[in-house]
Amino acid sequence: MTLTYKAVVRRDARRTPGRGRLLAYGTTGLLVLLVLLTVSVSTGEMGMPASVALRALAGLGDPGDVLVVQEFRAPRAVAAIVAGAGLGAAGCVLQRLFRNPLASPDVMGVTGGASFGAVALLAAGASQLLIPVGALAGGLLAALLLGVFAWRSGLAVTRLVLTGLAVQAGLAAAVNLMIVRFPAELAGSAFQWTTGSVYGRTWTEVWGAAAAVLLALAAALVTNRRLAVLDLGDDSAGALGLNTSAARLQLLLIAVALASLAAALAGPVTFVALAVPHIVRFLTGPPAATTLALAALTGAVLLLGADLVVQHLLPIEGLPVGAATATLGAPWLLVLMLRQSKPVRGSGA
Repeated sequence: MTLTYKAVVRRDARRTPGRGRLLAYGTTGLLVLLVLLTVSVSTGEMGMPASVALRALAGLGDPGDVLVVQEFRAPRAVAAIVAGAGLGAAGCVLQRLFRNPLASPDVMGVTGGASFGAVALLAAGASQLLIPVGALAGGLLAALLLGVFAWRSGLAVTRLVLTGLAVQAGLAAAVNLMIVRFPAELAGSAFQWTTGSVYGRTWTEVWGAAAAVLLALAAALVTNRRLAVLDLGDDSAGALGLNTSAARLQLLLIAVALASLAAALAGPVTFVALAVPHIVRFLTGPPAATTLALAALTGAVLLLGADLVVQHLLPIEGLPVGAATATLGAPWLLVLMLRQSKPVRGSGA
């Protein structure tokens, strides 16, 4: 049977879990996200019932409650949702694009590059409105460095990880150097770029990042169908009429944009982009047309949940969410590397 480009795309669209299972996953994820959002706006030093917090979120009720919810708690929660969705989708695209379970923006140095770009603009005295531009440029720089050092070797698992970690470490050192040389009044605002945090986000930052992430997500959803063709291999995809080099570059740029925009809002939060594709694959099976949207939803739930944990359950006050996710991400990455490095046993010796 001869396959065409459209036939492969249609096959990928049909390759989904049962409707009931998919509906249950999506509905459960949205309900969990709603519950986490409600908990986020109703808990803190000044606790309030959920009904009061939701009324305050709508601008109703006591002016003090409205101020606390709308200006302090809600921007932080929405920032976690937006950044988590961007990281989850970026990790999903990268792992499928490279066919590598270790591929993620933090392992490949993209989030470190985004932090470098943002801090460089802060050091130059640029407006806060230009921070996403600097983060995007820094993410592209990190991707370029990774390509220069690792692409010619075929992006083998070990080289990809080691090169990405080296790029991340070098860019993190540059960020720390710039922060040390900052005036005291700027050092505090730049500190989030060393660990990752959604503390102190404003609505201006959140809505700007949300609009950019939504545009990048829309672009990813439009081009996601090309991944189904690339899954067949470059030779087969080329025979079906797909320009594989252009498609890979386009998908890579979208993934870098998603991760960089998320980092512009929350800093270099690790683990989320690495773990989300594995979680979605475990719960829904092989990649399909709906995988990207589910990855964005899962990333939003994971980062908002992690931020609530560091706010209210851990004994260390003021711990940034990036420190908590990094603590989880290190052993996760080690386990994945050990699994990838296991020799394949022959079936008949």
